Amino acid sequence: MRIHLNPNPNPATEADRNAKIAEGGFGKYYTDNMLIAQWSEGKGWSDAELKAYGPLSLDPATSVLHYGQEIFEGLKAYGQPDGGISLFRPDANGERFAKSAARMALPELPVEDFVKTVTELVKSESKWVPKNVGESLYIRPFMIATEVGLGVRPSNHATYLVITTPASAYFNPNKAVTVWISTEFVRAAQGGTGAAKTGGNYAGSLLAQKQAAAEGCDQVVWLDATERKWVEEMGGMNLYFIKGSGKDATVFTPKLTGTLLAGVTRDSILRVAKDLGYKVEEGMLSVEQWRDGVASGEITEIFACGTAAVVSPIGAAKSAQGTWKTGDGEPGPITGQIRNHLLGIQHGTIEDKHGWNVKVI
Repeated sequence: MRIHLNPNPNPATEADRNAKIAEGGFGKYYTDNMLIAQWSEGKGWSDAELKAYGPLSLDPATSVLHYGQEIFEGLKAYGQPDGGISLFRPDANGERFAKSAARMALPELPVEDFVKTVTELVKSESKWVPKNVGESLYIRPFMIATEVGLGVRPSNHATYLVITTPASAYFNPNKAVTVWISTEFVRAAQGGTGAAKTGGNYAGSLLAQKQAAAEGCDQVVWLDATERKWVEEMGGMNLYFIKGSGKDATVFTPKLTGTLLAGVTRDSILRVAKDLGYKVEEGMLSVEQWRDGVASGEITEIFACGTAAVVSPIGAAKSAQGTWKTGDGEPGPITGQIRNHLLGIQHGTIEDKHGWNVKVI
């Protein structure tokens, strides 16, 4: 895929750009440019164009507006000690993007083209990359079905775009969140789209998120669709449970069953925890085991992880069965150690033993 460069002729001023970066937040401001490419059933992928960030023009009968045929990804670019910029595991995001596309009957973008387009846009937006640890340039590649027509079938035209936004921490890492365990709603079922990163999964979660907020909680935790018993995910993030303490602790996460999203951060933490000398385990954990494990002290820390939040400590859980607190309800030491180690790799202050960082400039 070739990329034609037609950058914004009127980029933000240095003062405006720096003010927006300093303000922080997540998804509030967007950079000067975006990248766009088209696919058609007859011609395949066309060349991509890097152009000024701006609105899209869609016919009212565009298929994505009616049938939700779309996918997206999320990854980050990080400032490095030498002043350079690196992407964190973009190939893993590209592989998941292709898998999501296959599940949603959209065209698969080759991983090398995914990485190339992301890299080219980040190069052009390099001045937007924050320099502080824990901050980054968040990258949102996405694909929408753009055939015009109301027939219920896979679209014969698709549009791929990449946009970027400077981002600070999604949640405060020094404050543990409280979660609501939903038994009324489910996120995904076997054979569904739970393992794909598609907007419909998130749209279907919003009512439960409102319910969580009404209960005084920050996020919702999903259970399996069959028994409403086994813990799966938190909102759009994977969950981790620390069993025990010190170097004898086990870092546990629910196993991938086809209904959970295979998080890149989830996979990275499994490896980071091993590097730090902890035992790691993937398996099934019920709500009762969660509650009893916290009560007995077996479960000492809990956190959620994802690209946007990196690591978010969980201090308490609420459900129709009651409320229980993990330890003293504050972020735990192993949670903090894992977060800091992962951020150190991403920002280039800790050795990248796994070859995860891909240098942009």
